[in-house]
Amino acid sequence: METTKTHIYFVPGLAASPEIFEFLQFPDEFELHFLEWLIPLSDTESIEAYAKRMSDLVLEENPILLGVSFGGIIVQEMSKFLQPKKVIIISSIKSRNELSKSLKFIQKLKIYTLFPSKLIENIELFSFFAFGNTSKTRLKLYKKYFSVRDRKYLNWSIYHVLHWKQTKPLENILHIHGTNDAIFSYKYIQNCIPVEKGTHIMIINKAKTISKIITDSLKMLK
Repeated sequence: METTKTHIYFVPGLAASPEIFEFLQFPDEFELHFLEWLIPLSDTESIEAYAKRMSDLVLEENPILLGVSFGGIIVQEMSKFLQPKKVIIISSIKSRNELSKSLKFIQKLKIYTLFPSKLIENIELFSFFAFGNTSKTRLKLYKKYFSVRDRKYLNWSIYHVLHWKQTKPLENILHIHGTNDAIFSYKYIQNCIPVEKGTHIMIINKAKTISKIITDSLKMLK
């Protein structure tokens, strides 16, 4: 008798490709689907409209939605158009209240308008700004995993990270967060499963730990 598989849809982080998920490991009972970033239709496309277009790519009913960083925000918005069995976010936020004071300061003064897409297009500057490390090994990784360079997409995404209007966490969310996250500070995150010394890119270097947390959590749904 064939076992019905559980479908998981993955959305990567800002500027990242689905390759960031390559080290995750799941039992055969899960079928994995990796979504690519869509290019916004315009600078003014709402995050709701964008999430609706992303949700149209989900072909199964009651899937698991999993997103990293900005992808975590997007899967939460996608869940409003779908009926997911579970929403899993990694290195992300559940509401704008979990933004750090520094990110709120950047948003309020519109500092992001001075250097958004140009910063990320320059991988050396981006890696130093985001992670404080420009070693050759790290740069090689960033060039591989952070490969989405479309300026319209980058500007749009940065704006919606900082201007996300969600004020209360949605229900049915599993939040996995690193204690050393330099983008979304662990200090401001509530109700999550902590990963000790996990950074904002722990989906790559702590994949084994994250895989186990996810697998154990999903087994409880059955």
